Amino acid sequence: MLANTPLVRPVDLPAETAFVRRATDISQEIDAIISALPRQWIYCCYNGEYLFYPFCESRSIGEIIAFATDERRKTIPTTVVDLYAGNLPQSPDGVDVTSAYLDRFGYYAEIRQDAQNVPLERQVNIFGGLRWRFEEHVPWEKRRLDRVALFQAVRGLKFQPDLTFKLPKFNKISFPWHHNLTAAVGSFWAAKSLRRNPDSCNAISSFQWPGSEQFKWHSQHLMDLGFMEPGQWF
Repeated sequence: MLANTPLVRPVDLPAETAFVRRATDISQEIDAIISALPRQWIYCCYNGEYLFYPFCESRSIGEIIAFATDERRKTIPTTVVDLYAGNLPQSPDGVDVTSAYLDRFGYYAEIRQDAQNVPLERQVNIFGGLRWRFEEHVPWEKRRLDRVALFQAVRGLKFQPDLTFKLPKFNKISFPWHHNLTAAVGSFWAAKSLRRNPDSCNAISSFQWPGSEQFKWHSQHLMDLGFMEPGQWF
């Protein structure tokens, strides 16, 4: 079965040098990739980001895609987890893969609404991490942590600048009758951007706070903190 599973195609998005710069709209580029790779699974990320899924240390990406396919899912919702260096004087760019930290609490979710303020079924906006603690340096449109980073390309699928899809079912976090398998993206992007922006760099001497915890680079750590879950049968 896994031999016939389409491969994940990595698509690396160029990260901005600072949050204050106007974000590049990469939706047209992603739309072109979707059109060129029908039925293929695509993982979309920025520089300095790492994909984690339940039990990724012992199970392949092909297995997670096969499981999602059996569940009749074309997306695997992901939560971005801001990673950052624990010692900024030693790692002034905010990146330290040998001693990375994350926030173990300080997250919240709200029901997503459409342009007429009507709640959207099984869609949520997630906030937290560095973008929440230093929100005065982060534009509103860059604060969300929810993203559909792993999805299957289908005909007519369109990507939007806010990293959601125009097809509503691709943005839903689960089926109505059970929890779906979800994944997480460990990301240094916020830390790098906050350190490259002169205003935030001068205002922030450390990313550490009482909620900081050293990242173990293991999927179980992210599951224990609730950033992702294996679903009911994976």
